[in-house]
Amino acid sequence: MEIKVFYLALDQHHRCLKMPKLISANHQLSYKNQLTWPSMIDFNFTNNNKLDSGSILVSEPFLLDDYFSRSVIFLCDHNEEGSFGFVLNKYVDTKISDFVDGFPKLNTKISVGGPVDMSNLFYIHTFGKQVKGSVKTSNDLFIGGDFNDIKKILTEDNTAVNQIRFFIGYSGWDKGQLSSELDTESWIVLNNVSKSKILDCSNEDIWKDTMESLGGKFEQMSKFPINPSDN
Repeated sequence: MEIKVFYLALDQHHRCLKMPKLISANHQLSYKNQLTWPSMIDFNFTNNNKLDSGSILVSEPFLLDDYFSRSVIFLCDHNEEGSFGFVLNKYVDTKISDFVDGFPKLNTKISVGGPVDMSNLFYIHTFGKQVKGSVKTSNDLFIGGDFNDIKKILTEDNTAVNQIRFFIGYSGWDKGQLSSELDTESWIVLNNVSKSKILDCSNEDIWKDTMESLGGKFEQMSKFPINPSDN
């Protein structure tokens, strides 16, 4: 299988110059708008954190979408032209060594990063200048770069797998689209999330654990069934 390396078109401020369109979640399918909660309980899915490059997006409990239902997304870039990032918790049951000859067999997982450009393999890492052509994003993470450099690093030191995550496809939003989705309470924003958590692919239930860690109403929401009729 041919591996295509993903390079971003960035200006001198590391802002994306062009953003592809995303067929994003249809929030009209969300059950939250069909429910009536007791007035004394605040179940508004919102917080006051500012959206920025490096933010984490957490989807609301009843969002019905193949890619974004109960998803956690690392936002690599967010600017006036659009946004893009990777879903962290939609794993696929395959290894890179299954389709890339000579790639070391590693104890890691591949995630479906989103519905855009799913014919390509993407990766974020901390290798920096060790990987030619890699681009610094946020949270001291880098994206892309020479795949042969990645292969060499991981072949020589398999513990370096903890410094990289692989994705098939990515998630993208046009100008103003993500802000609009925040206005409809489809996501909450988390900031200052460590790169070690972003790179960790051992957690099978990132969404639930993240919601529980926020406490209060978010912890309660983490216990909701995806479909309220199942309750």
